[in-house]
Amino acid sequence: MKTANIIQRPNPMDWDVLEPLPITQLYWSGPVDICGEAKICYDSTAIYIQLSANEKHIRAEHTGALGMPCEDSCLEFFLAPDEKDKRYLNFEFNPNACMYLGIGSSIRDLVRLLPEDATLFQPYAEQTQEGWKITFQIPVSFIRFFFPDFTASPGKCMRGNFYKCGDKTQAPHFLSWSELSSPVPDFHRSCDFGVLYLG
Repeated sequence: MKTANIIQRPNPMDWDVLEPLPITQLYWSGPVDICGEAKICYDSTAIYIQLSANEKHIRAEHTGALGMPCEDSCLEFFLAPDEKDKRYLNFEFNPNACMYLGIGSSIRDLVRLLPEDATLFQPYAEQTQEGWKITFQIPVSFIRFFFPDFTASPGKCMRGNFYKCGDKTQAPHFLSWSELSSPVPDFHRSCDFGVLYLG
């Protein structure tokens, strides 16, 4: 199980000073020339995430509130904010900033959420020389709607994982930051989440 120490948000914001978490562990496919990385920080109002992909052949077909970004080139963050609660939030994005947002304790009880205003998360997708990246934030007020006791403060311990996938891309692939133990494709096993310490 991987662990990461999450620092407080730099002021001014500077993604370059954050330690990248590699999304490089490959599962359920042959070798692919694809990988990703995650950067994450926080303050008392939000958790800030930047996910990047090295990917030559990008698929970006889905748009709109009911799109399925996992079928495209996709970057994902699953977050379990409360160690005593089995539920987690999963954020999935494609290069169009099409978002899938869900909550549940496993793939079997996952519920898709449709926020009235997706700009709440301020998603911003862009092409890079190596592929693409998505930057977004998760407001603490949103997390508290489901986990009322949550605070983003030093000493807080959360669990989560970062993923890169593409179900219908030219080279289907499934990669993670924290090691997975499922013999079949399944990102929704919280037992495989890593530990995220807020410093």
